[in-house]
Amino acid sequence: MEIGPRQAALRLFLLRLEVRSQISASEREAVLSLSGQPQKVVAHHDFVRLGDELEDACLVVDGLVARFAQLEDGSRQIVSLHVPGDMVDLYSLMLPRAPSPLQALTNVTIIKVPHRILRELAFEHRGLSSAFWRDCVVDGAIVAQWLVNVGRRNARGRIAHLLCEMAVRYAQIGALANGSFPLAITQDQLGEALGLTSVHVNRSIKTLREEGLIQMIRGSATILDWAGLTSVAEFDPGYLHLPFAPERHGMANVRQVR
Repeated sequence: MEIGPRQAALRLFLLRLEVRSQISASEREAVLSLSGQPQKVVAHHDFVRLGDELEDACLVVDGLVARFAQLEDGSRQIVSLHVPGDMVDLYSLMLPRAPSPLQALTNVTIIKVPHRILRELAFEHRGLSSAFWRDCVVDGAIVAQWLVNVGRRNARGRIAHLLCEMAVRYAQIGALANGSFPLAITQDQLGEALGLTSVHVNRSIKTLREEGLIQMIRGSATILDWAGLTSVAEFDPGYLHLPFAPERHGMANVRQVR
């Protein structure tokens, strides 16, 4: 039986919960039965604005979503990226007034799952309540790593770290093959995520390419030397709390990092 986009996204969300928490059979069925309103969002559109009063949490079905902060002059800092299967603002169950906006970096589809349904689920299933809580904690750990990345690494290391993180996260949802994964993000957007100018981004990508560590073409990235790239990035994937074996995804010069 063919699995539709909604069900595929719920399966990815369930997988995200299961790798970090113990989920019972009844809890699995409850997650897969979640209902919500699908919404298509065009690229570069903010679908959650700062201060919005939210009644739903957004599950990414496809595309790439950014959470960001914005200054009065309009400049932005992307503070996290979200891939299919991420419930990007699950924390809004407890903080319904949006503390940061969400933008579609590409054309995306989201499912808006009502807070009411998620609260009922958490109340009826203690395992899911803990899993939701743990998911929010991990999101916080990722933001903390991004802060270190921007504050302490040079431009080359920042880009390397982001590419390593995205490779692990895309591997989890089955979107990493032979070291390649989708990365439909512009150099300007990379700069907004890494605190760099587009010139610095361009130069650093060129350096990583010349070192034989990566390839980047429009809409995708390929890691050619996992060991080399993780060394440049000083990357330890432990903060992601995801299983990852690079050799399973066709990485060259692989090594397992913990």
